[in-house]
Amino acid sequence: MDIAHRLKPNQLRLLMTIAETGQLLLAANRISVSQPAASRILADVEKLVGGALFTRHPKGMEATPLGAICIRHAKVILEEMDELAADAQRFNEGKIGHVRVGTVTGPAVGTLMPAIQKVKAEAADIEMTIEVGPSTELVRGLIAGRFDFIISRLPAGYDSRDFRLHPARSEEVTFLVRASHPLAAQRAVALTDLLDSEWVVQVLGSPIREAVDSAFLTHDLPAPSRVTNTASLLVALSMVQASDIIAPLSREVAAMLCEGRLNADVVTLDLATPITVPPCFVIQNREQPVTRAAEKVFAAVFEFL
Repeated sequence: MDIAHRLKPNQLRLLMTIAETGQLLLAANRISVSQPAASRILADVEKLVGGALFTRHPKGMEATPLGAICIRHAKVILEEMDELAADAQRFNEGKIGHVRVGTVTGPAVGTLMPAIQKVKAEAADIEMTIEVGPSTELVRGLIAGRFDFIISRLPAGYDSRDFRLHPARSEEVTFLVRASHPLAAQRAVALTDLLDSEWVVQVLGSPIREAVDSAFLTHDLPAPSRVTNTASLLVALSMVQASDIIAPLSREVAAMLCEGRLNADVVTLDLATPITVPPCFVIQNREQPVTRAAEKVFAAVFEFL
């Protein structure tokens, strides 16, 4: 008996409405069909399931045992279909869905987080996955389809024509130290004051590392040599808190550690010479379709750039 493939939603709704009203005419009016059409629909369902679904009494129609079974299942099926329709509408409106974003560290704090908070305030059921990493890994992930969009730089070797590139703001580098660092209270700290310092910094080739090395070399100074390499902000913070080591970070990240509720007991040095990193881009894959939920997050990002 191939009932599942032959029953239609309007047939199920008629059964439910007859059960609610007890009258075929009232049920027909509620689902906007004529009484003869409702009679034919009911007869078709009874033929399909192999028995009478309602008995007629002077006061109306009452479900038979077989009818009660069909009505119970019809209720579940129609509720699921209504939920499907509602979820499809919410998905198309960008109110639900899974959005996956990759970002380098600075924009994650200063741009992406406030954008997500704004979107979640309007569409709390959107699920977010955020991955922080270097630009090379993020671009690879975008090409592989792991991200809806990324906030990063475009590494050498990639063709910009394969992506949609939207300029973001430049990052300013600041030097994080513990509050008791000998230079913490000094104004206009020069790079020459830091020649003997120990550093915890991102690996060679990372934008912040290159910006720091370039700043020293531009002033005819040797690049820092007493270096611990790590991509982990937690490791860097732990080392800064435990010694007079210096950690170059983007200003947004440093501000979160110094001014927020983290109480990390760290400060930034007042540098005499600003150090900047080339700007990031908000990058999309030209070949990848974008959901409405991802479009909402994407649009919100630009409000905080």
